[in-house]
Amino acid sequence: MDSVQVVAAVASPPSAETIGKLPEALSWLQVRADLSGDIPAAWLRNHFPGSLLYSLRNRSCGGAFDGSWNERRARLLAASSGYDLIELESESDLTQEVLGRIPPERRLLFQRTPACSASQLCASFAQLASIPARFYHLASAASKTSDGLQPLLFLKTIARRDVVALSEGECGLWSRLLTPYFGAPLLSGWLDSTTVPEDLTVEQLLGDYGFPALRPLKELNGIAGNPVRQSLSPRLHNAGYRAIDYPALFVPFHVECFEDFRREMLEGLSLPSLGIPIKGITIVSPYKEVAMAAAEQSSSMVRKAASTNIFVRKNGGWKADTTDPKSVAVVNGHRKGAKAAVIGCGGAGRAVAAALKDAGAEVTLVNRSMDRGNRAGTLLGLPFVTLSEFQARGFTLLVNATPIGRLNDGPPFALESLNSDAVIIDLAYGTSPTPLVSGILARGGTVVDGYDVLLCQVREQFRLMVGREMPDVIGQELAHCGPANLNWKSVRMEAIQV
Repeated sequence: MDSVQVVAAVASPPSAETIGKLPEALSWLQVRADLSGDIPAAWLRNHFPGSLLYSLRNRSCGGAFDGSWNERRARLLAASSGYDLIELESESDLTQEVLGRIPPERRLLFQRTPACSASQLCASFAQLASIPARFYHLASAASKTSDGLQPLLFLKTIARRDVVALSEGECGLWSRLLTPYFGAPLLSGWLDSTTVPEDLTVEQLLGDYGFPALRPLKELNGIAGNPVRQSLSPRLHNAGYRAIDYPALFVPFHVECFEDFRREMLEGLSLPSLGIPIKGITIVSPYKEVAMAAAEQSSSMVRKAASTNIFVRKNGGWKADTTDPKSVAVVNGHRKGAKAAVIGCGGAGRAVAAALKDAGAEVTLVNRSMDRGNRAGTLLGLPFVTLSEFQARGFTLLVNATPIGRLNDGPPFALESLNSDAVIIDLAYGTSPTPLVSGILARGGTVVDGYDVLLCQVREQFRLMVGREMPDVIGQELAHCGPANLNWKSVRMEAIQV
């Protein structure tokens, strides 16, 4: 099986203990000296068995170094005596003196450009490749999802194993995960998730995407929305693919404009030409409503709720469906005849309310704003009250379909008014229990947390995309990451809407 060399970038001096705990799968340690300061290579080698890369990024190249040329030259040349690889920036470092003292086998030539086409990348590389080096790295900006296509098309064209080409920024993140499949020899992630919050960590590269191994890849699936970077869906789906040996990768698509995403990514010819057509997409906020217009077919529940959260390719077109009703499937025995309140009238809330109504529950819609609440009530034929007027007393099933509580900003309603036998479902989740969940647990109540809802939905999404069931061990494996008797993840993440 092919593999890529995974690079762990450090932005502050690591401790010996931290380095000692690094996974054996890491090939390189990259010291971003513009952020961390210089770290002696000899000390690093006492604790890290892999190779060492030294970078001193200028501000013009996305870094923090703004010192003099004399200081820069001295630091680069000093590092060259101990590090295996020195990153040299094309705009400043390719002088006769520097090249004369750093041999080609220790050079990584780095060039940063604005967003550009594959042909422009080819032209830039032709100039850069005139200087011998071990590796070449071209980084271009990405302001929209489709910008990430160009580095992949470029890598396919040049067909080399010594060139890294990628799109920077959240919009290009999906593309970076695919570069190793088109010849990029290195794949980088930060050691600490707080360094560049919109970027990936080494933990995610290994845990969510299965690197450094490169499994057979014949199709692409993913999650589209804003934000999506920290979603647990890639980890679950990709673990499922590995478990059944399915040749696909599930990636996060950060979408600024859904129309561009539809035109270039869902309908465009670039991904099929690369041999990785998109087969399925889960759709999250804020595109659950606007995405419906891009589908040729829609399920009956999508039409009822006027919201979709999954596209699956059918007969060359897209069918819109929704797995949001699965949010209440986890309490199947409590739905029929329940007096239910659904707090939140967005796409997920409407789909949940429609499913509860179909199951025979007496449903009341609750929303902060009047406009959205009245629209949902008219659409579904259900009563609506504003959140400020809502009282939980008398309801036997309550569903929080809002982001309230994701950032520990309090529960969405007063818990004191709850019936003692009420069942609560909280669609929000994060690195720790939401105030709603912790409050219900403290009262000895019954609550279904957002992770359970996520797992239920992901299983259904997996089945719709792949046509097979996700192995049961996938959910059990992740559940064991968190504290006992609670299903919160130890991975670094913010609360995510599914």
